Amino acid sequence: MAATARIIDFLRDRRPEGPCLVVDLEVIADNYRAFTRAMPDTRIYYAVKANPAPEVLKLLADMGSSFDTASVAEVEMALAAGATPDRISFGNTIKKERDIARAYQLGVALFAVDSDEEVEKVARAAPGAKVFCRILTDGAGAEWPLSRKFGCEPSMAVDVLMHAHALGLEAYGISFHVGSQQTRLEAWDSAVAESKAIFDAMQLRGVTLKMVNLGGGFPTKYLKPVPGTGAYANAIHDSLAKHFGNALPETIIEPGRGMVGNAGVVKAEVVLISKKHANDNHRWVYLDIGKFGGLAETMDEAIRYPLVTSKDADGKGPCVIAGPTCDSADVLYEKTPYDLPLTLTVGDEILIEATGAYTTTYAAVAFNGFAPLKAYII
Repeated sequence: MAATARIIDFLRDRRPEGPCLVVDLEVIADNYRAFTRAMPDTRIYYAVKANPAPEVLKLLADMGSSFDTASVAEVEMALAAGATPDRISFGNTIKKERDIARAYQLGVALFAVDSDEEVEKVARAAPGAKVFCRILTDGAGAEWPLSRKFGCEPSMAVDVLMHAHALGLEAYGISFHVGSQQTRLEAWDSAVAESKAIFDAMQLRGVTLKMVNLGGGFPTKYLKPVPGTGAYANAIHDSLAKHFGNALPETIIEPGRGMVGNAGVVKAEVVLISKKHANDNHRWVYLDIGKFGGLAETMDEAIRYPLVTSKDADGKGPCVIAGPTCDSADVLYEKTPYDLPLTLTVGDEILIEATGAYTTTYAAVAFNGFAPLKAYII
C-alpha cells in the first residue's frame, strides 16, 4: 500500500532524523474491521510479534481483538493495552516452565504445545489449562515459510493431546500456520482436513476437541498483487464446511502481517551510490537502513518491499540495494536487482512501503553503533 496522506504529511512537517518507521493507526483499524466483516464467527488473535507498539495494541484491544503472544513480555504488553487474560493465547510452542507459570499466574489459560515434553511443562506450571496442538504444514506458497521448527506430524497430535488429557489439561484443539505471506487461497484446505481427522480420532478416544486455530499467513501487498481478505475468508469457510460439515468448530485466526504490514512506511536515505568496476551495469545503492536496522525479512530476498523516490518519473537502471553496516551479509537485494532512477543521488530519500510488520522488533540494539529503528505511531 502506498504511503497514506497522513504519513506523507507527517514526514513533510516533522522531518524526522535518520531512518524511521511511521505507522498509520487508521489503516490498522480498517484492516481489523475488514477481518471482522469477512470472518464474523472467528475470533481474531492479533500476533503481537508483528508490531508490539503500545499504541497498536491499545487500538486493537479497544476494538475487541484478542492477542497471540510468544513470551511473558508480550503477555504483559497485551494486558497493559487493556486485554483481559481470557483474550490472550500463549502461542509459542517453546516456553520455559517458569514463563508458563508466570503467564498462568497472570490469568492466561490457553497454551500451544507440539510435544509430550511441552505438555508436561504446562501440566506442572498451569494445571487445568487449555492446550491446542500445533501440527506441521508444508508452507507451500508462502514467501516466509514457517515449517519444520514448529509443530508435530499430524499423526502424532492425537498422542500429544491424549497425554495432555491424561495429565488433567483440557485438550482444546488444533493449530497450524500455512506460512507467512501466504499467496495460495487453497493453502488452508489440507490442514483443515488434517484437523478434522484429528478431531475424529480424539472423539473415538472419548475426548471432544472444540477449536481450530487457523493461524496467520494473511498477506500484505508488496510488489505483487495478493487476494483480498474476503477471498481468503471465503476459501477458509469453504474448507471448514467441506471437512466439518454442519459441526463447525470454534475458530480463531492470528493475523500479524495482514493486520499491520500495509500501515507502515520506512523513510530511508541514500548514503552512497557506487560501482564495483568501470563497466559495471549495476549501481550499488547503500541506504542508512539494512538487515540489522529492521529489514531482516529481506533475507534470501524473501520479502521484496516497494521502494519509492521523488524521482521515479526519470529513467531507471538496475541497482543492488545494501545497508550501511560493516557486515557483508547486509545486502538486501542482489539476486534480483531493483530498477531505481538514474538521477538518484546521495542524500535522496527513499520510502520503503508496507513495512509496518516485522521491522522495529527485528532491529538490532546498536550493531555498528547504529541506533534501533525509531518508530512514530500516528
